[in-house]
Amino acid sequence: MTESSAAAAAVHDDVAGAGLTHRQIMTVLAGLMSAMFLAALDQTIVSTSIRTIADDLNGYDMQAWATTAYLVTATIVTPLYGKLSDMYGRKPFFMVAISIFVAGSLLCSLATSMYELAAFRAFQGLGAGGLMTLALTTIGDIVPPRERAKYQGYFLAVFGTSSVLGPVLGGLLAGQDTILWISGWRWVFLVNVPIGLLSLLLIYKVLNYDQQKGEGGRTDYWGATALAVAVAPLLIVAEQGREWGWTSGLSLLCYAIGAIGVAVFVWIEHKMGDEALIPLRVFKNPIFSQGIVISVIVGAAMFGGISMLPQYYQVLRGSSPMVAGLQMVPMVLGLMAGSIISGQLIAKTGHYKIFPIIGSVLVTIGAYLMHLVGVDTPIYLVMLIAALIGFGLGNLMQPIMLAMQNILPPRDMGLSTGTSTFFRQIGGTMGVAVFFSLLFSLMGPNISDEMTTAAQQPEYRNAVVQASQSDNAQVRQFAEGLMAAAEHPGQGSASSSVMSDTSVIQQLPTELARPIKVGFANSMDTVFLAVSIMSLIAIIGTVTWKELPLRTGRPIGDPESAVST
Repeated sequence: MTESSAAAAAVHDDVAGAGLTHRQIMTVLAGLMSAMFLAALDQTIVSTSIRTIADDLNGYDMQAWATTAYLVTATIVTPLYGKLSDMYGRKPFFMVAISIFVAGSLLCSLATSMYELAAFRAFQGLGAGGLMTLALTTIGDIVPPRERAKYQGYFLAVFGTSSVLGPVLGGLLAGQDTILWISGWRWVFLVNVPIGLLSLLLIYKVLNYDQQKGEGGRTDYWGATALAVAVAPLLIVAEQGREWGWTSGLSLLCYAIGAIGVAVFVWIEHKMGDEALIPLRVFKNPIFSQGIVISVIVGAAMFGGISMLPQYYQVLRGSSPMVAGLQMVPMVLGLMAGSIISGQLIAKTGHYKIFPIIGSVLVTIGAYLMHLVGVDTPIYLVMLIAALIGFGLGNLMQPIMLAMQNILPPRDMGLSTGTSTFFRQIGGTMGVAVFFSLLFSLMGPNISDEMTTAAQQPEYRNAVVQASQSDNAQVRQFAEGLMAAAEHPGQGSASSSVMSDTSVIQQLPTELARPIKVGFANSMDTVFLAVSIMSLIAIIGTVTWKELPLRTGRPIGDPESAVST
């Protein structure tokens, strides 16, 4: 290496990835943080309001459709954003993603049924899939892995703010009957509009660094289509299998379509070579392939587990959406603490392997402890367990993404980020669909069994008679359903009405509400046991994962070129 090239390389190491100064990096980060705030806020603001939304649209047991539809489309387009932005630049696709997301948010606010909401959330997901991926990819462009932790605090501030504000704001909005003559829960989606427009303006203004772009070529739209054909039916059967029957004709058809979709996707990716949506060469790297497996498991445990907690707080403990949002704060603080500690230690030591191991162990322990939680468990213990799970997730998410970006060469930054995010979201989408399906499969029988047992008690029978004379129409209708079911066994169940609208639970007398809550708690315990078993696989994966040295400097352009100021 010549003296001039050595000097140039040294300067690159000095100022970080793209040859930008700290001030220039902070300018770009301002735009990225606005987009990440939009994506992170949407994930958390819906979590505590979805129960109210589903009840209002008469579809509590259909809420997984709205969540799954969003995750399906966001998951499918994630690698597409990463690949296209590698070829043509980050900025245009960032702006497209934000625009689609804002339009989808407007549509969601107009939904009149759970089916409409699911469709609009699917459209919203087409934009959401690019927000986090492009932000993380851009960070990889401008800051090398070893130095990235130095800037982590800014992103933690965004995640922390959105994670605390989101659940509380979602609960506050959903808890209002109307705001400016519009149903309160509709503002959960409308709030995205001004934030999205501000983010769009910032990205347009600041995302102007000199990015190395790949050579032009074919865009793998056929691969993206095949991926949609593969993923969608598998997620549909995960959601509907409990009603159809796991070996019914419709379920078998979904399995077959999904399998064909996977086979066609692999064939297309093979034919497309390096122009593929997910080039198969990345799977030849055993370290990257193992990281993908870990990402899938972590995604399933994370999304599946977190989505259960607001249900516990609201349905079992009777918390309002706003209070449930506040009760989620310990988990958020745990996640932030885990991310900050792991980030700072990675920056100092250059080693990251220990943190995913710690994270997977803590998530496993936390999920198992949640399996032991019941109706009468002190609420502070539940929040402490949630904080433990959050701390574990904080040690998992950032270090794993850092490792995945570090494994592949710099020119594949968008590919590595998009692929890792894609498989984590695949795991998350499957986790939400499967765990909610398991929850609702168990809820009906468990609640019915608890009601049958309670019906043997005179106090319960007296409460049913009194409730049948209540002035509250919902309570009276529920009690009449219990009496009809007792007179004509097998012709209906009061548990089915609870699964369509859980708001009646908090209005029932204690004697009638308790068996419902116990049945719900028992069902949720089984779900968390399944999450803990899945997390055991993550422990094995992280322990056996090979650690690679983190890069300490990576210019985006020619390593021997002059640094842009």
